[in-house]
Amino acid sequence: MENLFSWMAWTAPVAIFFTAIVLMLVGMTIWELRSPSIMRRGFLPIATTRGDRLFISLLAAAYINLAWTGLTNLPQWLGAAASFVVLLIVMRWG
Repeated sequence: MENLFSWMAWTAPVAIFFTAIVLMLVGMTIWELRSPSIMRRGFLPIATTRGDRLFISLLAAAYINLAWTGLTNLPQWLGAAASFVVLLIVMRWG
């Protein structure tokens, strides 16, 4: 089992990132079970549920961080902060 993940660089930031994703998914699952969401329209061009908006936010965060890494020399935590702001905006008004 040790060699199964030896190709990946398991650093503290990577572990924090994956832990945050898992916690978001668990939190959204509990929230959905306690209070089922309804479809609504915000600034996104489609009607979405909370889960849809979380998925769109995670995709946007991936693209923001890839672009940040490839196009700037600024610290990556700034790109992560920008991704978090986008997540908040999409979840609230998307």
